[in-house]
Amino acid sequence: MITPKLQSRCEGTCELCNNGAATVAYAVSPKSSDAIENEVALCYDCLDHFQREHAQNYWRCLAGSIWNVEPSVQALSYRILHRHQKEEWARDIIVSVELDEQVIHWALTAFEKKELHKDSNGIELTTGDTVVLTQALNVKGTNFSAPKGTIVRKIRLVPGNVEQIEGKINEQTIVILTKYVRKSS
Repeated sequence: MITPKLQSRCEGTCELCNNGAATVAYAVSPKSSDAIENEVALCYDCLDHFQREHAQNYWRCLAGSIWNVEPSVQALSYRILHRHQKEEWARDIIVSVELDEQVIHWALTAFEKKELHKDSNGIELTTGDTVVLTQALNVKGTNFSAPKGTIVRKIRLVPGNVEQIEGKINEQTIVILTKYVRKSS
């Protein structure tokens, strides 16, 4: 539902089509609905068309909403236009406006491929998981090797490298390649 503040901001009208009655507060991901600045007031038609992939002709109305002063409305408008950028009308709207780089980044986060740390079986790993080594590993910089079947508890994911995790073996924190572990249940 729409909060009174959002209702006041949009004056009861959908912030995308500027036609229908605003009935839904839509939080533009990855941000949450904890602040009005992250939300867009939508009518049911816009929400319905947004959830469908092939409703491109409906979105010609974004030629107006892309100019809205609210960054959340700009970001959602840009995101939808970007989804339909193969259409000439959508490209024309995109090039007609200069948006702040932060708004464009916000809009494009929906298209970023989130890379995940995965074990040797393709199972997603998260910080705090327990893993088992699938083969014996020589631990560089130490005088020991870790045998196959070694259990490593409370792993940490290496940021920026989905092929590596950190864990403790023999009280030493080491980097382990994800292809040599399997998640323990």
